[in-house]
Amino acid sequence: MRVIDHVIAGEKTATDGATGAVFDPNRGEVQAHVRLGTAADLDRAVAAAQAAQPGWAATNPQKRARVLFAFKQLVEANMQELAELLSSEHGKVIADAKGDIQRGLDVIEFACGVPHLLKGDYTQGAGPGIDVYSMRLPVGIGAGITPFNFPAMIPMWMFGVAIACGNAFILKPSERDPSVPVRLAELMLEAGAPEGILQVVHGDKTVVDAILDHPAIGAVSFVGSSDIAHYVYKRGVAAGKRVQAMGGAKNHGIVMPDADLDQVVADLAGAAFGSAGERCMALPVVVPVGDKTAEALREKLIPAIAALRVGVSTDAEAHYGPVVNAQHKARVEGWIAKGVEEGAELVVDGRGFSLQGHERGFFIGPTLFDHVTPQMESYREEIFGPVLQIVRANDFESAVRLPSEHQYGNGVAIFTRNGHAAREFAARVNVGMVGINVPIPVPVAYHSFGGWKRSAFGDVNQHGEEGVRFWTKVKTITQRWPDGSAMGTQAEDGAAARTQDAFVIPTMG
Repeated sequence: MRVIDHVIAGEKTATDGATGAVFDPNRGEVQAHVRLGTAADLDRAVAAAQAAQPGWAATNPQKRARVLFAFKQLVEANMQELAELLSSEHGKVIADAKGDIQRGLDVIEFACGVPHLLKGDYTQGAGPGIDVYSMRLPVGIGAGITPFNFPAMIPMWMFGVAIACGNAFILKPSERDPSVPVRLAELMLEAGAPEGILQVVHGDKTVVDAILDHPAIGAVSFVGSSDIAHYVYKRGVAAGKRVQAMGGAKNHGIVMPDADLDQVVADLAGAAFGSAGERCMALPVVVPVGDKTAEALREKLIPAIAALRVGVSTDAEAHYGPVVNAQHKARVEGWIAKGVEEGAELVVDGRGFSLQGHERGFFIGPTLFDHVTPQMESYREEIFGPVLQIVRANDFESAVRLPSEHQYGNGVAIFTRNGHAAREFAARVNVGMVGINVPIPVPVAYHSFGGWKRSAFGDVNQHGEEGVRFWTKVKTITQRWPDGSAMGTQAEDGAAARTQDAFVIPTMG
């Protein structure tokens, strides 16, 4: 059976020790094993990064950008292969897999323009004969710890900007779907990146802790659940690292009485159930304002949900495929049972879904709850599956409070024709990313991605100019060049004479 190796110092590296199972979610069968690394494996990757990074940082930014241009072209040329490989391990349909890859490439395209953003500031005449300028320098070695749900996009969000800024990068991808990250590292080498600039070390908590503790790693980016994000942030910061740790989400979609309900239902079908709901920017909670809006929305949602096609990941007609593994399927179905236990109305039950010929696959049908309340645990926590909850709000103020008071603050959307209501909502809601008639408000690559509250730990967001700030550190130089007329003179005893234009701090006047 196929074994998925690390990529260290430009080579696929086999190591002794434990392995993890990689499943085919469509059939519920093991299709490969991935090597689970150790601290020693990470040490080898760090050594290779230390050898390669200084030369890479000394390479002018335009040449680094050309490598990323070549990488982008290689990924595009291999798009079908990568999408099929991604789907085979994750379970998302091919169209979603291509979207996963393309949204990562959007950040690579942005990173190709990083030379412009690496320019420092300059002030001439900050004091008498004194100029001040700054430089943006790479942090050195960065690391990324990425989740299973976007095995192409999120790694590229991290390493694209980091590498463009002159860093070496070590990626610890999810062990559930590790093949695409390995192929990306191979394509980066093919594009011309030096060995050691992008490496992949697979593993579990052992490798995560080794990354967080390693003194040579200067910055760590993480995406995953909030509890682990908090752990990564605290441990990494305690070790003196720069850390950005993105956590979970419970995104709300507010539906105002004037909204176009047909468009809302079409948007919800994709935002709530696409990719089997396994994405942090999914829209698992819909908040109709007023009972009339709620009843009309529910009436339209039921047939729309019935029309959704659940299929294998290679089914071009399927709206979504299986979830990633048996444990996750059991977890999602456990949350459905919890919602029933808490008293929510189960309108559509996706449990027990079976696909002919793939009875062992990890499939869950689309699920709809109504009359969910903020007190329910199934509302407070992230389900991360194809489950949509209706939480009714009496008025606009109540609708603003629901996402604002939730523990997560990743994304939110409002559906309305009223510009004033939309403007007011966007300004007041206590959430990091807002969509107005946009159900999945993931910012474009040249803006930044990041939530609030327990959805993100750290002060700097991902990609965009925020990403450049995260993967670089600023050095500021204050300089003067005296004309030399009073320099070099000596007193009678041979000591340097005191000049009359002594340097003054702090006013430089």
